[in-house]
This record gives sequence, structure tokens and C-alpha cells, in this order.
Amino acid sequence: QVQLVESGGGLVQAGGSLRLSCAASGRTFSSYVMGWFRQAPGKERAFVAAISRSGGSRVYADSVKGRITISRDNAKNTVYLQMNSLKPEDTAVYYCAADKGIVVARGRLEYDYWGQGTQVTVSS
Repeated sequence: QVQLVESGGGLVQAGGSLRLSCAASGRTFSSYVMGWFRQAPGKERAFVAAISRSGGSRVYADSVKGRITISRDNAKNTVYLQMNSLKPEDTAVYYCAADKGIVVARGRLEYDYWGQGTQVTVSS
């Protein structure tokens, strides 16, 4: 089992940047595909980005391509989400998730463990 703790959220103006971090407990972090999802008020939790166990493969939602980068540091048991050119529509609670599978999945049902989330608010 792995426990996930997100940090780095906050309030930022449109066009600004934030870097979210997700620290994982345990010694098997590198055996998990890691993903980021977000949930805006009144909406379902939506896929943002995911990264393979080695970090060599990454997938993104179309809405964030070119603005957001996912990365991981297996030595630090941490996955990151660098968000640039933020827009008000990026406002949401951002969740980190871990998947025991091999495929870099987009579906939230594929993920086995979830963090508590961190709020990102982008003002116009």
C-alpha cells in the first residue's frame, strides 16, 4: 500500500505558474504508474496527466497539453505537476493517484490509491 500527500496548491493569477508535488510513502514508489486528476466544483474528477513507472512515457489531457508537465523522481518518491499559463478553468482540487498496473492509464477507475487533494485557484 502507498500513501500520497499533495502540496503546492494555492491562488495564482491567470497566466501564472504553480508546481504541485505528491510525496509517496513506502519503498515501492517506482513500481506504480502515477497520475494527476482534478475536480472542479459540480464536475466529475477528470484526468490531467500520467507518467510511467520509469518516467519514460507521459500522457496528457488535451486541455492541458503544452501547458502542463508531469515528472517524477523515484529516488525522492515524488511526482510533480508543473503548470504554466494557468487559466481560470484550471481551478480545481488536484489529486495525485497511484496505479499498480503497467499501462499509463487515463481512467480514474484504474488507479488504486489517492491523495487528499490540493486546491488550485486561478483568478482572472
